Amino acid sequence: MTLVPFSDLARAAYCPRQLYYVRRDDERSVPPKARERIDLAFRYGELVDASNRTLRELPLHRSPAAYRRNLDRLREREEYERLVDPASERGFLSGKDCHGTVHKVLEADEGATDADDEGAAPPVPTLVSSGEPPEQGVWEPQAVRAVGLAKALAWEREREIERALVEYPAVGVVREVRLTVRKKAAYRKALRAVRSIDGPPPRVDDDRCNACDYAAECGTRRRSLRSLLG
Repeated sequence: MTLVPFSDLARAAYCPRQLYYVRRDDERSVPPKARERIDLAFRYGELVDASNRTLRELPLHRSPAAYRRNLDRLREREEYERLVDPASERGFLSGKDCHGTVHKVLEADEGATDADDEGAAPPVPTLVSSGEPPEQGVWEPQAVRAVGLAKALAWEREREIERALVEYPAVGVVREVRLTVRKKAAYRKALRAVRSIDGPPPRVDDDRCNACDYAAECGTRRRSLRSLLG
């Protein structure tokens, strides 16, 4: 069966009809500004002590002071050194169902063990987002994509992997995604949606449409707050 790109999984989790348009137009490129923000995930080591002037020149979503505080908190996490110096960067993963880019793979610290099998602790894949995180956790499409990364890495390594990380480097925040029953079910639902698309799926016509580049073409009836208020 044809492998599904990780990015298609996330699109399908957000809106299958949007994925249909993206596939039709073959438009999967990352905008330059988003790419600049993603690149920040590979510069934590230099940015954590950077000057205000340096930080103001970067495409951050936070003020220099707030960003530095977030990186200070990030530096206290046990995986910080591995985020700064991962075992691999911008690699390619190919699993049983999905494939694509994994931004980082963090290998276990030397001597760390897995309580389940008493062997070395499993590696952790990361997804880097150019956007803002929600107040808690990660956005559902990103959680689905993170599950896909973990499953593909588990397939390659032939071992169970129960978590992934989502990095928001323009904010200086990293969130964990555990492969819970609910998250794995959302992943399977998105996978089925991707594989079932052979024409325009039904419209969703809800708040998601307001931020969609295809809203006008799709024909949704959503209207902006400004238009509703006259």
